[in-house]
Amino acid sequence: MSTLSILIVLPLLIVFSYIFDLIAKKTKFPAVILLMFTGILIRVGTTVYGVSEFGFLDNLIPVLGTIGLILIVLEGALELDITAEKLPVILKGFLAAGIILILNIIAISFAFEHFLGMSAQAAVVYATPLSIISSAVAIPSSAGLREQEKEFVVYESTFSDILGIMIFNYAIRQFETNQALVSAESLIALGLQILGVIVVSLLITFCLFYLLQKIEHHVKFFLILALLILVYAFGKFFHLPALVTIFIFGLFLSNVNALLPDFMKQRLDIEATEKGLHEFHILTAESTFLVKTFFFLFFGFSIDLTAFTSIDPFLYGLMIFGIMLGLRYAYFIVTTFKISPSSLVFISPRGLISILLFLQISEVGFLKDVTTLVDEKVLLVVILASMLVMTRGTMKKTKTAVEETEEIEENEEETAIDILMQEDNNETLPPAEADKE
Repeated sequence: MSTLSILIVLPLLIVFSYIFDLIAKKTKFPAVILLMFTGILIRVGTTVYGVSEFGFLDNLIPVLGTIGLILIVLEGALELDITAEKLPVILKGFLAAGIILILNIIAISFAFEHFLGMSAQAAVVYATPLSIISSAVAIPSSAGLREQEKEFVVYESTFSDILGIMIFNYAIRQFETNQALVSAESLIALGLQILGVIVVSLLITFCLFYLLQKIEHHVKFFLILALLILVYAFGKFFHLPALVTIFIFGLFLSNVNALLPDFMKQRLDIEATEKGLHEFHILTAESTFLVKTFFFLFFGFSIDLTAFTSIDPFLYGLMIFGIMLGLRYAYFIVTTFKISPSSLVFISPRGLISILLFLQISEVGFLKDVTTLVDEKVLLVVILASMLVMTRGTMKKTKTAVEETEEIEENEEETAIDILMQEDNNETLPPAEADKE
């Protein structure tokens, strides 16, 4: 492809992504599905013209996905507003994310082991990415919900991302060292490791805050992002939960007055930090949009429709999705004591993190020679099914919310009319009768 062609195609893809975002806001149909289908159509077009070599995607997609993962977690943390009033919804989101995630891993790995003949270790590793809610899809799709429900989606999906990645890395580390997945010793070691990472993250956060307010160069936010990516890379190299550092930095940056210890706040110019927060948040959101655009386009482009020669991927994908939806429905029935829970039941999409972790499985040493029926085709079916059901739920919820708003407005208008009529009657009555009224 010539330079001129690339200069035409790349901006057009970004324009299409922006249009898809606008369509998603109006219709509640996820923009990432449109991006993936656009990638699939481009793949079909290039195949028709005889281009069939796409080896560059094997390295490009994981890199884009990792950068997107860092940006999504950072953006999600920047969205979290930690206050005493919001502690109940934060706790509800954390419990929902943790409990539903673990139940999904247990149930899906059981199905893989007993119905698909996987080993116990492979079943857990393959089940974990499929159990994680995608905050990159869930948060934008919750725009039409009530404020409290929207906050619940933000907290639940963000915690699901963090906990899911930590469990995935922890499980691989335990299996590679031939240790039990759950034991007192391993859990204590994990807890101490997380505690150590939190302490180190706090120190790194302080250093980044200090840089943020001291750098006078007009380019400083991309420097902070570059340092965060380096922190993540070094953490991955030493097999540490580096994503926690990204999460903590964003959390402290957006809640600097509430969370940062006093001895650190005394050494920082809090006002200067808060002024830069808005600009940094905009940069993060813009960068996330750009990376997500090309990630899902290239992921769709990497899908070969001719590989769907069997009905098996659809059956396995729908089986996995049925387990996911059933467990989520049961959880909300138990926790809300309602037979028909809210539309939050349907908001559990799979997306970028599931894809990224799935791609990393091929690099796991003890699974390199393992052949399995659960592949990218099954993952695609799960992603599409979860997003379509989420779309149905959010559209129904938005319609209900609009109807309730209209009903409230009508009641307020009727009340206002009644008051005016009462005042008019009082004015027309003689003074003595008006006093009685």
